[in-house]
Amino acid sequence: MARPDATVTIADDDPQLAGTIETKLLRSLRATLPQSDNQGFVLSAKSEDGNLVGGLTASASYGWLLVKTLWVAESQRGNGLGRALMAEAETKARDLGCHGAWLDTSSPDAMRFYQRLGYETFGQLSNATGQAPETHRRWFMKKAL
Repeated sequence: MARPDATVTIADDDPQLAGTIETKLLRSLRATLPQSDNQGFVLSAKSEDGNLVGGLTASASYGWLLVKTLWVAESQRGNGLGRALMAEAETKARDLGCHGAWLDTSSPDAMRFYQRLGYETFGQLSNATGQAPETHRRWFMKKAL
């Protein structure tokens, strides 16, 4: 087996490096596969005094919205802000031509929240006995738009 002519290193969370790697991957894929626009966007919610109280990051490609992160401040939970952020993301996704949305979560509360919004589980990862933490589970969920 040939040896790589490169040195592999581990970097702590480096958003700039991660962005460069993603850009290079997408460029490579465009050269060999039918492509779709890959368009990312960020939604933010601010209180009257200008403090960030919620937000969502997402990308749309191949007709699918990927909800990467959804965060709502503890003080704002239960008042519809999460639902409003998701609705706005789904509207943006439809405007971009998406036919579906998907996401993943390891929070049982979030999983139930997404179910109430019409998302259904299509996959799951669970830690087995002896794997830390034993109770960890991640749900992969989707919704037709």
